Amino acid sequence: MASFQKRAGAWRALIRRKGYPAISNTFDTKAEAEAWARKTESDIDRGHHVDHRPAKIISFADCLRRYAIEVSSLKKGARQERSRIKFLLEQPLAKRAIGELRSDDFARYRNARLKVVSPASTRLELALISHLFTTAIKEWGLGLSTNPVKQVAKPKVNNERDRRFVGDEEARLFAAIDAICASRIHRAVVHPKQWFRQIVTVALETAMRKGELLAMTRDNLHVAEHYVLLPDTKNGTSRKVPLSSAALAAIKVTPKQGVDPRIFPVSGTVLKDYWLDAMKQAGIEDFHFHDLRHEATSRMARKLPMHDLMKVTGHKTAAMLARYYHPVPADIAAALDA
Repeated sequence: MASFQKRAGAWRALIRRKGYPAISNTFDTKAEAEAWARKTESDIDRGHHVDHRPAKIISFADCLRRYAIEVSSLKKGARQERSRIKFLLEQPLAKRAIGELRSDDFARYRNARLKVVSPASTRLELALISHLFTTAIKEWGLGLSTNPVKQVAKPKVNNERDRRFVGDEEARLFAAIDAICASRIHRAVVHPKQWFRQIVTVALETAMRKGELLAMTRDNLHVAEHYVLLPDTKNGTSRKVPLSSAALAAIKVTPKQGVDPRIFPVSGTVLKDYWLDAMKQAGIEDFHFHDLRHEATSRMARKLPMHDLMKVTGHKTAAMLARYYHPVPADIAAALDA
């Protein structure tokens, strides 16, 4: 049976049950205290009571650190998440108990972040926090019953690109690449002549992501069958990527570098540096290395049915594939007349 005490104008409800720790809460009126006590006792009787006390003691910062160790460390994007967690640990929210945080706290956080970073970055931060709450509810037993981030509207992101080669840009790009490869001045341990033209060629022939290109190994190359196996891709599944004659030729002339099993044994940073140099020398603006995937996908769409194209590019849905398929109107017109 609950007991009630009036203290300093407020009503305190106290519930004591054998086998349960004492539970108390404070309300403005006795009616509110009695209503809470009835519901809590009913939950205890039915075995539905959740002890919310841990959530009122453990800080959001402690939960972020635990999440970094138990969850983030197992993700492919562990490094990026560590950076986001480090930033969150420096925010005022981190000092508060996780059970005290409400949706309006994160709405204010969202609004403040949108003044500093892009909507995409803000969404990623909110997604991390939301997954932390979901994990805490399902696995950590902290006494949390709701995820406040789910009630917060996420900023809209419009980062779709449809950039493709225009005019003679492709020819200018390869001319710039050849000039860079012919130069005696180079910053990489592996000379660009041994990989730069080849990796761009393979990207255009396969629509592979930059990370997939850089992770390709000779052990997974099947020359006779004209494909390369990617055992671990962005979406978490393996993929066999068909290799055209041009792609195979580019790979064959790429020399092996010591004991490194990779076909293109350079880092993403080195590739980015050379790509920017090539863009500058070619006089091409606003063309990212990732846009080669758009270009390649759009070219292959002329030749392959959609279900085959999805297997090549690794897209799980037609909607995701559509983000990378940007046909030239003239090509569609030609197809209509065929």
